[in-house]
Amino acid sequence: MLPREIFETVVKSTPLVSIDLIVRNLSGQILLGLRVNSPAKGYWFVPGGRVLKNETLSEAFLRLTQIELGRSLLISEAHYMGLYEHFYSDSIFGQDITTHYLVQGFEVLVADELSLPLQQHYEYRWLSEVDLLADDRVHNHSKWYFQQEKGFKTL
Repeated sequence: MLPREIFETVVKSTPLVSIDLIVRNLSGQILLGLRVNSPAKGYWFVPGGRVLKNETLSEAFLRLTQIELGRSLLISEAHYMGLYEHFYSDSIFGQDITTHYLVQGFEVLVADELSLPLQQHYEYRWLSEVDLLADDRVHNHSKWYFQQEKGFKTL
């Protein structure tokens, strides 16, 4: 991980590359966590995180599923949903620095209980797509995964 002052320069200067995890249970509901940090603080959001320097997407996926879901999943177990761009008017450094993410969306199906951490999210809940899309406290960037016109789709 980068020292705070270097990471602040990176956030000010470049897009961040990340993975979002669209996690479904056997009932078709989607896992959302209430965000602890900015950007998107106080909103319900899908789990995920940044890809680190010299880390392949497969390695990042394995690491992030362990951190965010409490279990390591292989990227080959996921369905690639596409590339998305997320722009935020704030950042972890406050209101004066914006955040830009290039996000790879991946959907996974889980059949049993997860061991969900509380570092990035206050609490968790499962919502149907209909309820997720209707809830004003679910961040728009998380809603985009269920709106066909959003994101950059690969051929």
